[in-house]
Amino acid sequence: MAKEIKPPPEEGLPAWMATFADMMTLLLTFFVLLLSFSNQDIQMFRDIMGSMQDAFGVRVERKANKSLALTPSYSEQEGTVTPKENKILKGIVVRIKSALKIDPEMSTSTGVVSDKDGVLVKMDSNAMFQRGSAVLTPEGYKFLSAVYNVLRDYKFNMVVRGHTDDQETSSRAYPTNWELSAARASATLRYILEKGGISPNRVKAVGYAGTRPLAPNDSDANRAKNNRVEFYIYRPSIDVW
Repeated sequence: MAKEIKPPPEEGLPAWMATFADMMTLLLTFFVLLLSFSNQDIQMFRDIMGSMQDAFGVRVERKANKSLALTPSYSEQEGTVTPKENKILKGIVVRIKSALKIDPEMSTSTGVVSDKDGVLVKMDSNAMFQRGSAVLTPEGYKFLSAVYNVLRDYKFNMVVRGHTDDQETSSRAYPTNWELSAARASATLRYILEKGGISPNRVKAVGYAGTRPLAPNDSDANRAKNNRVEFYIYRPSIDVW
């Protein structure tokens, strides 16, 4: 009886090897896709964080104000002061200090400092307003007239910041220091805007109550320092509070 002749084996790898190779290729593709999605999520997260920072802004802590040191620069895009703005800032300092020297009571209760972006004037609230209220004193009107002249002559912007000490007010009109500090800041701007010639877009007001003290509230002298109104006159190319 003749032997059964089997067909010759197929050339190449076994059939199961092709299936295994396909599976490995698909798994590799799957993990590559996972890795690409992961990197995309990180970039998307960074993009979202950048958008949120642009939308809400990032608060930058200012260093303690030192002596007037305005270095001219020629790059407006880098946020530095231009030679023209540098000259204006020095002129504002001179104008404010000259106005304060007219009234000895006002000059002893103020502080004028400058940085590369603007001029900060600190006024004693008791010198500018009647105690526990947002009613301006005669000295307060004099000072605001000087501020108005500066804003009229120089196209700089201004933010007014109302501050108090840690002792709550007993006023019925302003039951909390938040309301009192905000009312005092608003009263100063109202007076300046009512004189005319100043765009409302150039000024703003904010009340901080006792959240930003200059000194510990452990004595009458320190509370007097904290109970203040700040006027920050700054160049229009930046935005501050």
